[in-house]
Amino acid sequence: MAKDTFFNKKESLNTGGRLIDLSTPKVMGIINLTPDSFFEDSRKPAVTDAVQQAEKMLANGATFLDLGAYSSRPGAADISIQEETDRLIPVVEAIAAALPQAALSVDTFRARVAEEAVKAGAHIINDISGGQLDANMFATVARLQVPYILMHMRGNPQNMATLTEYDDLFGEVFDYFVNKYHELKQLGVNDVILDPGFGFAKKAEQSYALLNRMHDFAPLELPILAGVSRKRMIYGLLGNTAAEALNGTTVLNTIALQKGASILRVHDVKEAVEAVRLWQAVNS
Repeated sequence: MAKDTFFNKKESLNTGGRLIDLSTPKVMGIINLTPDSFFEDSRKPAVTDAVQQAEKMLANGATFLDLGAYSSRPGAADISIQEETDRLIPVVEAIAAALPQAALSVDTFRARVAEEAVKAGAHIINDISGGQLDANMFATVARLQVPYILMHMRGNPQNMATLTEYDDLFGEVFDYFVNKYHELKQLGVNDVILDPGFGFAKKAEQSYALLNRMHDFAPLELPILAGVSRKRMIYGLLGNTAAEALNGTTVLNTIALQKGASILRVHDVKEAVEAVRLWQAVNS
């Protein structure tokens, strides 16, 4: 385990000058701008559809909206920076204009796309690769002074399913977070959220083991995002489909709250907000 693992507790994020309190868990709604994301109902590539979905999610209690224009499901096709930008930027601009109260996250591992999105009105960079797929990402986040979601993954969406062998899964993920966070702090990044990367270069049983130990990331004293919504780790175990995995998602979201999650990243905002409210009632 790396040294200097204890940091100052972060319970708020600065999103464009607005502080968001994370001492109580928040919900992040997923809006996919791709034609091939794994859950069909989340696909909103048209600008008007994406804005309508954003309005619905905010009305249902979402604090954050996560916009993704590059499909990161296992085996998804690679697309160019230009195609990703062309899908993403018009939606960011439209939502920022129509719904200025929304805290917008962009799901990209490319520094150039991230920068264009922030210029268009986004507030948070959600990088599945932890800076590993673009050497310019950390410096770009530091220069833009935006919150950064640091996820654990090996490889890329095209080959990550083959990179699931670990000697010590939790220990390796923990040290990855320590080392990456140290890099970010050295560059002056103030707000970092950790995402264990359930399903990314992890078999289902590994994802469940990591979820079971998620509270053991507490010494890092950083907010944790849990993204399990409708994933194969749920429907593969239950023998159904992503479309039928809402109940399983709610169960795992509740467990994630018990294990210390500060943010639930979900396709179904209303149900996740209800899970948070009920969890709070039990723990009040």
